[in-house]
Amino acid sequence: MSRWTVGLMATLALALLVAPLAATPPAGKVWRIGFLQAPSPAVSEPFVEAFRQGLRELGYVEGQNITCEYRWAHGQVEALPALAAELVRLHVDLIFAGGTAASLAARDATQTIPIVFAGVGDPVGTGLVASLARPGGNLTGGSTQNFELDQKRLELLREVSPRTIFQVGVVFNPMTRSQVGEHLIGAARALSITLRPVEVRSPDDFEGAFARMASERVDAVVVISTPLTNTHAQHIVQLTARTQLPAIYGRRLFVDAGGLMSYAVDFVDQYRRAATYVDKILKGAKPADLPVEQQMRFELVLNRASREG
Repeated sequence: MSRWTVGLMATLALALLVAPLAATPPAGKVWRIGFLQAPSPAVSEPFVEAFRQGLRELGYVEGQNITCEYRWAHGQVEALPALAAELVRLHVDLIFAGGTAASLAARDATQTIPIVFAGVGDPVGTGLVASLARPGGNLTGGSTQNFELDQKRLELLREVSPRTIFQVGVVFNPMTRSQVGEHLIGAARALSITLRPVEVRSPDDFEGAFARMASERVDAVVVISTPLTNTHAQHIVQLTARTQLPAIYGRRLFVDAGGLMSYAVDFVDQYRRAATYVDKILKGAKPADLPVEQQMRFELVLNRASREG
Protein backbone atom coordinates (compact mmCIF):
# COMPACT_ATOMS: atom_id res chain seq x y z
CA MET A 1 0.00 0.00 0.00
CA SER A 2 1.36 3.40 -0.93
CA ARG A 3 0.59 6.11 1.58
CA TRP A 4 2.08 9.27 2.90
CA THR A 5 1.74 10.60 6.36
CA VAL A 6 1.78 14.19 7.35
CA GLY A 7 2.11 14.92 11.06
CA LEU A 8 0.86 18.36 11.90
CA MET A 9 3.02 19.02 14.92
CA ALA A 10 1.90 21.44 17.50
CA THR A 11 1.15 20.10 20.91
CA LEU A 12 -0.89 22.45 23.01
CA ALA A 13 -0.99 21.30 26.60
CA LEU A 14 -2.40 22.85 29.69
CA ALA A 15 0.20 22.65 32.45
CA LEU A 16 0.06 19.32 34.21
CA LEU A 17 1.50 20.15 37.61
CA VAL A 18 3.27 23.04 39.18
CA ALA A 19 5.64 21.12 41.44
CA PRO A 20 8.18 18.63 40.04
CA LEU A 21 7.98 15.07 41.27
CA ALA A 22 10.61 12.37 41.70
CA ALA A 23 11.93 10.80 38.50
CA THR A 24 11.57 7.21 39.67
CA PRO A 25 8.43 5.24 40.61
CA PRO A 26 7.51 4.88 44.29
CA ALA A 27 9.51 1.99 45.75
CA GLY A 28 8.28 -1.01 47.67
CA LYS A 29 4.92 -1.62 46.01
CA VAL A 30 3.62 -3.41 42.96
CA TRP A 31 0.88 -1.17 41.56
CA ARG A 32 -2.21 -2.71 40.02
CA ILE A 33 -3.61 -0.86 36.99
CA GLY A 34 -6.95 -1.65 35.38
CA PHE A 35 -7.03 -1.15 31.59
CA LEU A 36 -10.49 -0.69 30.04
CA GLN A 37 -10.95 -0.53 26.28
CA ALA A 38 -14.06 -0.71 24.09
CA PRO A 39 -12.55 -2.27 20.91
CA SER A 40 -10.82 -5.63 20.60
CA PRO A 41 -7.16 -6.24 21.54
CA ALA A 42 -6.22 -6.43 17.85
CA VAL A 43 -7.66 -2.98 17.10
CA SER A 44 -6.17 -1.48 20.26
CA GLU A 45 -2.69 -3.01 20.00
CA PRO A 46 -0.81 0.13 18.78
CA PHE A 47 -2.37 2.23 21.54
CA VAL A 48 -1.75 -0.35 24.25
CA GLU A 49 1.89 -0.62 23.25
CA ALA A 50 2.23 3.18 23.27
CA PHE A 51 0.77 3.28 26.80
CA ARG A 52 3.19 0.56 27.93
CA GLN A 53 6.08 2.42 26.31
CA GLY A 54 5.15 5.57 28.18
CA LEU A 55 5.11 3.64 31.44
CA ARG A 56 8.48 2.01 30.69
CA GLU A 57 10.03 5.41 30.01
CA LEU A 58 8.93 6.42 33.50
CA GLY A 59 10.36 3.30 35.12
CA TYR A 60 7.24 1.10 35.31
CA VAL A 61 7.71 -2.47 34.07
CA GLU A 62 4.91 -5.05 34.00
CA GLY A 63 5.69 -7.98 36.24
CA GLN A 64 8.14 -5.95 38.31
CA ASN A 65 6.57 -2.85 39.85
CA ILE A 66 3.18 -2.87 38.09
CA THR A 67 0.60 -5.40 36.97
CA CYS A 68 -2.14 -4.66 34.45
CA GLU A 69 -5.66 -6.08 34.40
CA TYR A 70 -6.87 -5.83 30.79
CA ARG A 71 -10.57 -5.77 29.96
CA TRP A 72 -11.88 -5.57 26.37
CA ALA A 73 -15.45 -5.00 25.18
CA HIS A 74 -14.71 -6.18 21.60
CA GLY A 75 -16.77 -3.33 20.17
CA GLN A 76 -19.79 -4.03 22.39
CA VAL A 77 -20.23 -0.77 24.29
CA GLU A 78 -22.99 -2.27 26.44
CA ALA A 79 -20.41 -4.66 27.98
CA LEU A 80 -18.28 -1.85 29.41
CA PRO A 81 -20.20 -1.21 32.69
CA ALA A 82 -19.78 -4.84 33.81
CA LEU A 83 -16.09 -4.81 32.87
CA ALA A 84 -15.53 -1.57 34.78
CA ALA A 85 -17.32 -2.99 37.83
CA GLU A 86 -15.08 -6.04 37.65
CA LEU A 87 -11.97 -3.86 37.81
CA VAL A 88 -13.37 -2.05 40.84
CA ARG A 89 -13.96 -5.37 42.60
CA LEU A 90 -10.31 -6.24 41.97
CA HIS A 91 -9.33 -3.15 44.00
CA VAL A 92 -7.00 -1.80 41.34
CA ASP A 93 -4.98 1.27 42.29
CA LEU A 94 -5.90 3.14 39.10
CA ILE A 95 -8.05 2.63 36.00
CA PHE A 96 -6.90 3.67 32.55
CA ALA A 97 -9.86 4.11 30.16
CA GLY A 98 -9.48 4.47 26.41
CA GLY A 99 -12.23 6.48 24.69
CA THR A 100 -15.41 8.18 25.83
CA ALA A 101 -17.57 5.08 26.32
CA ALA A 102 -14.98 3.32 28.49
CA SER A 103 -14.36 6.50 30.49
CA LEU A 104 -18.06 6.95 31.21
CA ALA A 105 -18.35 3.31 32.33
CA ALA A 106 -15.35 3.71 34.65
CA ARG A 107 -16.74 6.95 36.09
CA ASP A 108 -20.07 5.29 36.83
CA ALA A 109 -18.32 2.34 38.49
CA THR A 110 -16.27 4.31 41.02
CA GLN A 111 -15.94 7.77 42.50
CA THR A 112 -12.84 6.91 44.55
CA ILE A 113 -10.37 5.01 42.34
CA PRO A 114 -8.36 7.44 40.19
CA ILE A 115 -9.18 7.23 36.46
CA VAL A 116 -6.92 8.38 33.63
CA PHE A 117 -8.53 8.64 30.20
CA ALA A 118 -7.30 9.13 26.63
CA GLY A 119 -9.09 9.61 23.32
CA VAL A 120 -12.09 11.45 24.78
CA GLY A 121 -13.72 13.96 22.45
CA ASP A 122 -15.53 16.23 24.91
CA PRO A 123 -14.67 15.57 28.58
CA VAL A 124 -16.71 18.53 29.83
CA GLY A 125 -19.76 18.02 27.62
CA THR A 126 -20.01 14.34 28.52
CA GLY A 127 -19.74 15.10 32.23
CA LEU A 128 -16.41 13.40 32.86
CA VAL A 129 -14.81 16.54 34.30
CA ALA A 130 -16.05 19.87 35.60
CA SER A 131 -13.58 21.82 33.45
CA LEU A 132 -10.40 21.18 31.51
CA ALA A 133 -8.29 23.32 33.85
CA ARG A 134 -9.74 21.87 37.06
CA PRO A 135 -11.32 18.43 36.51
CA GLY A 136 -12.64 18.36 40.07
CA GLY A 137 -13.29 14.63 40.50
CA ASN A 138 -11.43 11.34 40.21
CA LEU A 139 -10.84 11.60 36.43
CA THR A 140 -8.32 13.38 34.23
CA GLY A 141 -6.33 12.64 31.08
CA GLY A 142 -6.14 13.57 27.41
CA SER A 143 -8.83 15.04 25.18
CA THR A 144 -9.09 14.82 21.39
CA GLN A 145 -11.50 17.75 21.19
CA ASN A 146 -10.70 20.21 18.43
CA PHE A 147 -13.31 22.42 16.87
CA GLU A 148 -11.53 22.67 13.50
CA LEU A 149 -11.10 18.91 13.01
CA ASP A 150 -14.50 18.28 11.40
CA GLN A 151 -14.20 21.20 8.99
CA LYS A 152 -10.75 20.06 7.91
CA ARG A 153 -12.09 16.57 7.16
CA LEU A 154 -14.79 17.98 4.89
CA GLU A 155 -12.29 20.27 3.18
CA LEU A 156 -9.95 17.34 2.56
CA LEU A 157 -12.78 15.35 0.97
CA ARG A 158 -13.36 18.19 -1.47
CA GLU A 159 -9.67 18.45 -2.26
CA VAL A 160 -9.14 14.79 -3.16
CA SER A 161 -12.49 13.89 -4.69
CA PRO A 162 -12.82 13.94 -8.49
CA ARG A 163 -16.48 14.84 -8.08
CA THR A 164 -18.15 17.93 -6.68
CA ILE A 165 -19.27 17.31 -3.12
CA PHE A 166 -22.61 18.70 -2.00
CA GLN A 167 -24.00 15.83 0.09
CA VAL A 168 -22.01 13.81 2.59
CA GLY A 169 -23.17 10.65 4.31
CA VAL A 170 -22.14 10.35 7.97
CA VAL A 171 -21.87 6.83 9.41
CA PHE A 172 -22.20 6.85 13.21
CA ASN A 173 -23.37 4.74 16.13
CA PRO A 174 -26.01 6.56 18.24
CA MET A 175 -25.32 4.19 21.15
CA THR A 176 -22.09 6.07 21.89
CA ARG A 177 -21.46 9.72 22.61
CA SER A 178 -19.33 10.01 19.46
CA GLN A 179 -21.99 10.89 16.91
CA VAL A 180 -22.98 13.68 14.55
CA GLY A 181 -22.22 16.69 16.74
CA GLU A 182 -22.72 20.40 16.48
CA HIS A 183 -19.17 21.01 15.24
CA LEU A 184 -19.61 18.74 12.22
CA ILE A 185 -23.02 20.28 11.51
CA GLY A 186 -21.54 23.78 11.76
CA ALA A 187 -18.61 22.86 9.53
CA ALA A 188 -20.96 21.44 6.87
CA ARG A 189 -23.07 24.58 6.98
CA ALA A 190 -20.01 26.79 6.51
CA LEU A 191 -19.02 24.78 3.42
CA SER A 192 -22.59 24.59 2.01
CA ILE A 193 -22.63 20.81 2.44
CA THR A 194 -25.73 18.82 3.35
CA LEU A 195 -25.16 16.00 5.83
CA ARG A 196 -27.02 12.68 5.53
CA PRO A 197 -26.60 10.92 8.92
CA VAL A 198 -26.85 7.12 8.76
CA GLU A 199 -27.09 5.12 11.99
CA VAL A 200 -25.35 1.80 12.56
CA ARG A 201 -25.97 -0.02 15.85
CA SER A 202 -24.49 -3.40 14.94
CA PRO A 203 -22.52 -5.00 12.07
CA ASP A 204 -25.85 -6.14 10.61
CA ASP A 205 -26.65 -2.49 9.85
CA PHE A 206 -23.64 -1.81 7.63
CA GLU A 207 -25.01 -3.16 4.34
CA GLY A 208 -28.27 -1.24 4.71
CA ALA A 209 -26.46 1.95 5.68
CA PHE A 210 -24.36 2.00 2.54
CA ALA A 211 -27.32 1.01 0.37
CA ARG A 212 -29.24 3.95 1.80
CA MET A 213 -26.40 6.37 1.07
CA ALA A 214 -26.17 5.08 -2.49
CA SER A 215 -29.91 5.57 -2.97
CA GLU A 216 -29.68 9.10 -1.60
CA ARG A 217 -26.84 9.77 -4.05
CA VAL A 218 -24.38 11.14 -1.51
CA ASP A 219 -21.12 12.41 -2.96
CA ALA A 220 -18.79 11.25 -0.16
CA VAL A 221 -18.74 9.60 3.25
CA VAL A 222 -17.45 10.49 6.71
CA VAL A 223 -17.09 7.51 9.06
CA ILE A 224 -17.16 8.55 12.71
CA SER A 225 -14.68 6.67 14.89
CA THR A 226 -16.56 4.56 17.45
CA PRO A 227 -15.83 1.18 19.05
CA LEU A 228 -18.28 -0.45 16.62
CA THR A 229 -16.91 1.09 13.43
CA ASN A 230 -13.28 0.68 14.52
CA THR A 231 -13.78 -3.01 15.30
CA HIS A 232 -15.26 -3.63 11.84
CA ALA A 233 -13.02 -1.30 9.84
CA GLN A 234 -12.25 -3.92 7.17
CA HIS A 235 -15.93 -4.52 6.41
CA ILE A 236 -16.72 -0.80 6.26
CA VAL A 237 -13.83 -0.13 3.88
CA GLN A 238 -15.02 -2.95 1.61
CA LEU A 239 -18.52 -1.46 1.48
CA THR A 240 -17.16 2.00 0.75
CA ALA A 241 -15.07 0.65 -2.12
CA ARG A 242 -18.08 -1.22 -3.48
CA THR A 243 -20.12 1.99 -3.65
CA GLN A 244 -17.10 3.86 -5.10
CA LEU A 245 -17.60 6.76 -2.72
CA PRO A 246 -14.62 8.77 -1.47
CA ALA A 247 -14.45 8.54 2.31
CA ILE A 248 -12.54 10.01 5.19
CA TYR A 249 -12.19 8.20 8.49
CA GLY A 250 -11.56 9.11 12.12
CA ARG A 251 -8.76 6.58 12.62
CA ARG A 252 -5.68 5.50 10.66
CA LEU A 253 -6.65 1.83 10.99
CA PHE A 254 -9.25 2.33 8.22
CA VAL A 255 -6.50 3.41 5.81
CA ASP A 256 -4.43 0.41 6.88
CA ALA A 257 -7.47 -1.68 5.89
CA GLY A 258 -7.52 -0.11 2.40
CA GLY A 259 -9.53 3.07 2.97
CA LEU A 260 -8.81 6.34 1.18
CA MET A 261 -7.70 8.64 3.99
CA SER A 262 -7.92 9.52 7.64
CA TYR A 263 -7.42 12.75 9.51
CA ALA A 264 -7.32 12.48 13.25
CA VAL A 265 -5.57 13.24 16.46
CA ASP A 266 -2.39 11.20 16.92
CA PHE A 267 -3.95 8.66 19.29
CA VAL A 268 -0.72 6.71 19.69
CA ASP A 269 1.00 9.84 21.01
CA GLN A 270 -1.88 10.57 23.38
CA TYR A 271 -1.87 7.07 24.84
CA ARG A 272 1.87 7.31 25.41
CA ARG A 273 1.49 10.66 27.13
CA ALA A 274 -1.28 9.29 29.36
CA ALA A 275 1.40 7.37 31.25
CA THR A 276 2.56 10.72 32.66
CA TYR A 277 -0.78 11.11 34.45
CA VAL A 278 -0.51 7.57 35.82
CA ASP A 279 2.95 8.34 37.15
CA LYS A 280 1.90 11.56 38.85
CA ILE A 281 -1.15 9.98 40.47
CA LEU A 282 0.78 6.98 41.77
CA LYS A 283 3.19 9.48 43.32
CA GLY A 284 0.39 11.20 45.19
CA ALA A 285 -1.16 13.76 42.85
CA LYS A 286 -4.96 14.00 42.76
CA PRO A 287 -6.81 13.75 39.41
CA ALA A 288 -8.93 16.74 40.45
CA ASP A 289 -5.82 18.93 40.35
CA LEU A 290 -4.35 17.69 37.06
CA PRO A 291 -5.61 19.72 34.07
CA VAL A 292 -6.87 17.79 31.05
CA GLU A 293 -4.43 17.90 28.15
CA GLN A 294 -5.83 19.00 24.80
CA GLN A 295 -4.01 17.11 22.08
CA MET A 296 -3.17 19.24 19.04
CA ARG A 297 -0.96 16.83 17.12
CA PHE A 298 -2.76 15.51 14.05
CA GLU A 299 -2.04 12.84 11.49
CA LEU A 300 -3.19 12.85 7.87
CA VAL A 301 -2.81 9.49 6.13
CA LEU A 302 -3.63 9.11 2.44
CA ASN A 303 -3.75 5.79 0.59
CA ARG A 304 -3.17 6.49 -3.09
CA ALA A 305 -3.84 2.84 -3.96
CA SER A 306 -7.35 2.91 -2.52
CA ARG A 307 -10.29 1.78 -4.68
CA GLU A 308 -12.60 4.37 -3.12
CA GLY A 309 -13.98 7.22 -5.18
